[in-house]
Amino acid sequence: MTAAAVAVWLGTVVTILSRSHGDRNVYPSAGVLFVHVLEREHFKGEFPPYPKSGDASNDPITFNTNLMGYPDRPGWLRYIQRTPYGDGVLYGSPTPEHVGRPTVIEITAYNRRTFETARHNLVINIMATEEFPLPYQAEFYIKNMNVEEMLVSEVLGDFLGAVKNVWQPERLNAINITSALDRGGRVPLPINNLKEGVYVMVGADVPFSSCLREVESPHNQLRCSQEMEPAISCDKKFRAQFHIDWCKISLVDINKVVPVYITRPDPGTGILPDFGEYNPPSESLKSRDYFSDFLVTMAIPSAVALVLFFILGHIMCCRREGVEKRNMQTSDIQLVHHSAIQKSTKELRSMSKNREISWPLSTLPVFNPVSGEVVPPIHPDNYETTSMPLMQTQSNLQNQITIPQPRPSGKASV
Repeated sequence: MTAAAVAVWLGTVVTILSRSHGDRNVYPSAGVLFVHVLEREHFKGEFPPYPKSGDASNDPITFNTNLMGYPDRPGWLRYIQRTPYGDGVLYGSPTPEHVGRPTVIEITAYNRRTFETARHNLVINIMATEEFPLPYQAEFYIKNMNVEEMLVSEVLGDFLGAVKNVWQPERLNAINITSALDRGGRVPLPINNLKEGVYVMVGADVPFSSCLREVESPHNQLRCSQEMEPAISCDKKFRAQFHIDWCKISLVDINKVVPVYITRPDPGTGILPDFGEYNPPSESLKSRDYFSDFLVTMAIPSAVALVLFFILGHIMCCRREGVEKRNMQTSDIQLVHHSAIQKSTKELRSMSKNREISWPLSTLPVFNPVSGEVVPPIHPDNYETTSMPLMQTQSNLQNQITIPQPRPSGKASV
């Protein structure tokens, strides 16, 4: 093995090892908001640099996330990335059903400049928490934020701090964050730096404060019905950074929520049970030969078409009268008369072609005095004299008779 081949082999091994990173483990809690940022800087080292040294590596990178072995993510996990030049964010609120079962998320990074990929695995180990579920939950609608801006730890921490000052709970957690577009909102116009809006749900262990209860007053409910902003005393604590739509706030006390049980009908005859998989009986499914069906399908229309073809051919070819039969049924005087007319017509045509007469002007070439081009005659060379005009317009006819003109006398008339 040559030195060049060894160098190429070692380079390939180093490249493969550099791209096969170990799994990254995270430990979120059930019922608490989980946020994981996919940083572009973490994946830039796995792609080749720019050809020219000194150029800044700012490749467009996009991410694809899916549950291992499945084409999509779990139902509680969402992903957002605005542009290929920004970081991606995985966020969601895990449920207690996934506690104790690791969830492996495959993260594939695509370099849009070199069309290369790099793959990492994110292992999500959902942990149980004694604080879940928090009994008092409030959902706020923030109008001047997008979901990726709210997922930043500093911004989310500022919002939770403002809520804590208004609510004064002992334990306060962010439960879930949802974009307004996922709730049926419209994409805002790209003017005045408008935002999509985001719903933030928080939970606490103490009842709602009097400030949050002000939304339920009849006066504020009337203002909301008239599309007016309600009068909230603690709004100024949020207004500096967060514009909250107080008419869309939702206050839920889990202790007072009546659970709804859905009763299912008893399965009767022909209804499969809810458990297990259905295995159809394979013995009753016998193979069938469709060749005879194909022949019947094609033979009947072909036979009908063939019979119709023979009937039509017999009518058109075998039942014709013919010229001889027609002449036999025609009287001799009519045949002689028709033959004499045809013979006279041929004789006149042959005589007309032998006439010696000048060609009309329309059959002579024309000279264009402007361009100097000679335009061919209108009629071809084999001009048929039978269609010659009766009146000739040539000035040089052979048999033209010149009318003598009177000569002017030398004496002038008085």
